[in-house]
Amino acid sequence: MPEPADRLFVHCKELVSLTDGAPTGLRRKAAMARLGVIEDGAVAVRDGRIAAVGTTAELLERFDCPDRVDLSDFVVMPGFVDCHTHPVFAATRENEFHMRCAGADYMEIAQAGGGILSSVRAVREATPEHLRWMTRKHYDRFLELGTTTIEAKSGYGLTTESEVASLEALGTVAADHPLQITRTFLGAHEVPPEYRDKRDAYVELVIDEMMPAVDDLCEACDVFAEPKVFDRNQSERILRAALERGKRLRIHADEIEPMGGTELAVSLGADSADHLPRISLAGQEVLADSDTTGVLLPGTSFYLGKTAHAPARAMIDRGCAVAIATDFNPGSCYTQSMPLIITLSCVLLHMTVEECIVAATINPAASLNLDEEVGSLHVGKRADLAVLDLPSHQALGYAFGGNPVVMTVKNGEPVVTNVSDRSY
Repeated sequence: MPEPADRLFVHCKELVSLTDGAPTGLRRKAAMARLGVIEDGAVAVRDGRIAAVGTTAELLERFDCPDRVDLSDFVVMPGFVDCHTHPVFAATRENEFHMRCAGADYMEIAQAGGGILSSVRAVREATPEHLRWMTRKHYDRFLELGTTTIEAKSGYGLTTESEVASLEALGTVAADHPLQITRTFLGAHEVPPEYRDKRDAYVELVIDEMMPAVDDLCEACDVFAEPKVFDRNQSERILRAALERGKRLRIHADEIEPMGGTELAVSLGADSADHLPRISLAGQEVLADSDTTGVLLPGTSFYLGKTAHAPARAMIDRGCAVAIATDFNPGSCYTQSMPLIITLSCVLLHMTVEECIVAATINPAASLNLDEEVGSLHVGKRADLAVLDLPSHQALGYAFGGNPVVMTVKNGEPVVTNVSDRSY
């Protein structure tokens, strides 16, 4: 007797299911090379979740479903999971990009009124309506590029009022938007001008005033752990206070100077240590022996013209669990394209395309504690799909500069249909 289904996605040229590995948990080493590719694949959807995956012939025989979406000629994979983004800001900073390209350094840009504090001024001056409008635009673009789940940080307000407003904007827009989000409080993104000469007082403000105010507005807490931003002691104080409030932890670590940020992340049981161009050998070793994910952001080092990149090849070979993310933000990486990040991960980080796909789906889902819901096409998970106009999954990374996503599916519903943009 045929089973009922709400919708069948059939005749996928390649269905990258990731079902030849465990449905949950971080994948490491050789497990990052297994994609579970099914030729002429199909996905059955019931109540927004995956009822079955297999060949088209198998599922057409098993399910009685007149609603069939023919995906012939397309590669289909889980929707991308972007686990490091800064999507709530009030203005772009393209002038700084051109100053940097012309040779200006960080201090020259800051003296001209730029840098993170430029975004801070804009957010503080923005109305709630403007923040929501900008955030919705950014959410829409993630979906257009095949991303169905993101981690979204605050951090461009740096006052209690503006951090609350930022996290509220993220949540309010998400309430009626298909994109799935998890919110992270990043009040410790930078020290605002009014606290430059009293940094410890700002740390106390973050802990004593901001954290209680945002308690119901976020799931996690992050800190920019760098010697000239929040040193190790200040970072640990903030993160331990967040732990005491029941928050999960994420850390900007070892990006500019080696400070043992990775080791701090592991010692506190953080979900992730992010950036990591300056991770030490000791940091790699403790990361490999932990459940903390190394989130690598090659778009940022590329965009800033840096020559130092995270040592992904050594990290993966050592057994670290690795994810990749866009670091979408107005200053140091203005892209929401996971396909582009996969290209940069292949070229700059020397990752294989298989490793990149795992690092853009199931591993970031696990780092966000969402791997029971998204990140692979195992039965019972949300039916989140990215449909790519590519000759094979190996063309991810190879084809760059356009958007290969022709359809994005969230909870079994096509939410974006793009015009094909063939780039091969």
